[in-house]
Amino acid sequence: MPIFVARLLSRITLLGSWWTPVLVLTVVFVTSWPLMALAEPAGSEIVEPGNFWWYFVVTSATVGYGDLYPESAAGHVVGAYVIVGGIATLTTVFTRLAARLEQAKGRRMQGAITVDTSGHIVLLGYTPGRTEHIVDELIADGTTRVVLCAWDEVGAHPMPDRDVEFVRGDLTDAGVLRRAGVHRAYSVLVDARDDNEALTVAITADHVATDAHLVVALRDIARVRHLRYVDENLRCVQWHTPHMITEELKDPGITEIYTQLMTHGGADTYSVRLPESLGPISVDKCQTTLGRQHGATLLAAHTGEQLLVNPSWQAELPPGAVLYYVGSHRLTPEQVAETLRT
Repeated sequence: MPIFVARLLSRITLLGSWWTPVLVLTVVFVTSWPLMALAEPAGSEIVEPGNFWWYFVVTSATVGYGDLYPESAAGHVVGAYVIVGGIATLTTVFTRLAARLEQAKGRRMQGAITVDTSGHIVLLGYTPGRTEHIVDELIADGTTRVVLCAWDEVGAHPMPDRDVEFVRGDLTDAGVLRRAGVHRAYSVLVDARDDNEALTVAITADHVATDAHLVVALRDIARVRHLRYVDENLRCVQWHTPHMITEELKDPGITEIYTQLMTHGGADTYSVRLPESLGPISVDKCQTTLGRQHGATLLAAHTGEQLLVNPSWQAELPPGAVLYYVGSHRLTPEQVAETLRT
């Protein structure tokens, strides 16, 4: 019987189907029951319909509780037949599982998968070192899902140790971008090898994307006027500022704030020194009083020893500290002193 099972398994394995182990187990069950009935003495509990299925399960799984067992020598042979059939079935199942897992891993490493997630961030383009830095910033909070989509020249997943999906192909092919889930993404970064390529990829990405926030990294920011022809709503960021890029991907529109802050006259950012005569004063009082009286918003303060960006409202500022604020007009130290004394 064991030889019969081995030959049967070798034949039906050629079918290459998950039905193979099911068929083997069914054949062994159907043949072993009448054989056990013939081998065991009359009245044996093991061959009763309510008992044999249980005996078959625990024996073929090689568990062997020992609550039911054959008494005759011929019954032992049938039991061995059931064990061999169970081992053959389990081996087939585990072999196929291992093959499927290896195949799935291979497809993931080769970038041949299709991403089925949504609300993620897609990076179009890969630059060694730079892309890893961007990815690390994006996934630092543990909640952002990232998909890297690179050209065919990137032969295998460049970051297999990170929780990042990898898709490989022509970045100007809409089908490749769909495999990366660009049409379901929260935001998309075009990080190409040069600005001409960035324009080409951006055209395809804009065509595929629906509600995604499209960000393009440019080496020459003056090229933004060309990209405006593609979509007026896309955001262009300097290529050499990866931190600003990650912030724009996660919080769309933030680079516009930075641009205004850095533009002459664009955001009305000023600084003023706290008069020595005021003594120590809390950030709370600076924020509320200067905000109500002059519409000023405190961004940071320099105490002389350290720079406090977005300082805690409970923090206390020493005399002579420098305030950095956004406002409608410049405040003089005298105005600040008069306002904070009220």
